Amino acid sequence: MQTGHKRKQQHELKSRTNKKSAETISNIKEEEPFPTHARPTPEECRAIRDSLLAFHGFPQEFAKYRKQRPCLITLQDKEESTHLINNCDEKNDNGVKVEEEEEEEEESVLDGLVKTVLSQNTTEVNSQRAFLNLKSAFPTWENVLAAESQFIEDAIRCGGLAPTKAACIRNILSSLMEKKGRLCLEYLRDLSVAEIKAELSHFKGIGPKTVACVLMFNLQKDDFPVDTHVFEIAKAIGWVPPVADRNKTYLHLNHRIPKELKFDLNCLLYTHGKLCRKCTKKSGSQQRKETHDDSCPLLNYCVKLS
Repeated sequence: MQTGHKRKQQHELKSRTNKKSAETISNIKEEEPFPTHARPTPEECRAIRDSLLAFHGFPQEFAKYRKQRPCLITLQDKEESTHLINNCDEKNDNGVKVEEEEEEEEESVLDGLVKTVLSQNTTEVNSQRAFLNLKSAFPTWENVLAAESQFIEDAIRCGGLAPTKAACIRNILSSLMEKKGRLCLEYLRDLSVAEIKAELSHFKGIGPKTVACVLMFNLQKDDFPVDTHVFEIAKAIGWVPPVADRNKTYLHLNHRIPKELKFDLNCLLYTHGKLCRKCTKKSGSQQRKETHDDSCPLLNYCVKLS
């Protein structure tokens, strides 16, 4: 009896802790870490969006997600930007026209969440390969849940941090099965942003960036994930104070950037950060394609270049 009572107390304590964590993340939108930092302005956001769009074209890797969003451009933007979107949607990062791909089936929310977990601390190529390996080895999420951890790790090893990521994926699946009775996150589509953040935060290992990615790419919500590329450019062009860390940058930019510009601007900043050494403080050891010395569209915005 005493042991059972103690276990019940521990379960209630864990539930309260999880609830508190969920409430913290769900209220993240209302917080503003730098209320006196008046940048970026809506005009800056729009100008940089248009400059990067004209320079790179819209990144093809995000095109399928863009097509799923009902209305990205307001009437105010249409005259200035619709022609840029239309002209750039059919070009790759080198400005070369590409053939229109066949209509792809919409990615499930659970697929998107696992993809985002696998993308942590690795390259895009490796994370995509890890996801394909996982789906090939285990055709359904029920198969993944039933599998031993070692087999899951083997499938995703090319993406790095296999034990950690495998444990996170198993935790998501087991928690979802326990709570909902099936492995599906489509119910999130009917919830508010705050409710979605609260739901996803219950999963161990899922932080604000992962939640923001799922919100933006899989749930078509107006959020602004901040990865390393976006963070470094935001600091370089003075959109956040020098003391800002990534989490505070997320809070600040999510508050300041107009909703209708978030998706395009985020995709373009991420792409530019991968391709341009001039706009980031760290060039990194990984070889990246450089823009021409005199043609980086953000040079005039940078407050300090390394």
